[in-house]
Amino acid sequence: MAGRAMSISLTRISPDQIGASPRAQPRALRNATEINKLSKRLHRLVGQAIADFQMIEADDLVMVCLSGGKDSYGLLDVLLSLQARAPVSFKLVAVNLDQGHPGFPKDTLPNYLRDRGVSFHIEEQDTYSIVKRVIPEGKTMCSLCSRLRRGVLYRLASELGATKIALGHHRDDILQTLFLNLFFGGALKAMPPKLVSDDGHHVVIRPLAYVEEKDLEAWALHRAFPIIPCDLCGSQDNLQRQQVKAMIQDWERRFPGRVDSLFQSLSNVKPSHLLDRTLFDFRSLQPDGLARPDGDKAFDPVTPE
Repeated sequence: MAGRAMSISLTRISPDQIGASPRAQPRALRNATEINKLSKRLHRLVGQAIADFQMIEADDLVMVCLSGGKDSYGLLDVLLSLQARAPVSFKLVAVNLDQGHPGFPKDTLPNYLRDRGVSFHIEEQDTYSIVKRVIPEGKTMCSLCSRLRRGVLYRLASELGATKIALGHHRDDILQTLFLNLFFGGALKAMPPKLVSDDGHHVVIRPLAYVEEKDLEAWALHRAFPIIPCDLCGSQDNLQRQQVKAMIQDWERRFPGRVDSLFQSLSNVKPSHLLDRTLFDFRSLQPDGLARPDGDKAFDPVTPE
């Protein structure tokens, strides 16, 4: 089914999006072996995330939010491939929000999607002007831009009959969000792989949750996706997210494996060894004479196996 247009009627308007920040070109894949290994890894990790969190079910219509950046292109590309061999039947529709950015290349996404045989909908909403008018020069635009975008996407999901909304956030995004919340929000939380939308009517999924950004960069280069840079939030150089990203990358360079361990910790949470009284009943805790595998062993030194 991959690459084949869906049978439902969808509006085809002029295209386009937001969100992909300019990046240095990743190293080109050297040979067919490297390409094959990367392809297998991407498909395995996306398939694993979908299965682990039951992201896609039989007869789903998955609305893939296509921004024009490498992540959403990669998401659509892998889902199209998985669709052809998935154990359950599901449909895909690509949706792009044209936010009215000046000089935006209107034909890039429609031409790409038509060439791939993908059903799509382009929604034109001038949120760009709203953000520029409301947010003072030099201030972070991401929060307002994101809220406006979410509202439009939720409405479109209802209009198109989508049962899932797929976003292109990857493993690095999840870790960066964890530290942003720790450093600036006073909360221990990240991006969930699956959630119910703010309005309570939609299921939002992140099938790239296990995928590293560097693999998406390499895949985008190999697949020659027509990348569209973001000239709104992507053009801001001093965002807290970019600072956190640089910190994590520095850790990985100096301490290989640390980022893998950080990400694994998100799936290995011990509420009894944190301080959230809503997750663990500390007040009524009493000794019962039974050995506890999660007791004060938490204070033992952590030694790599």
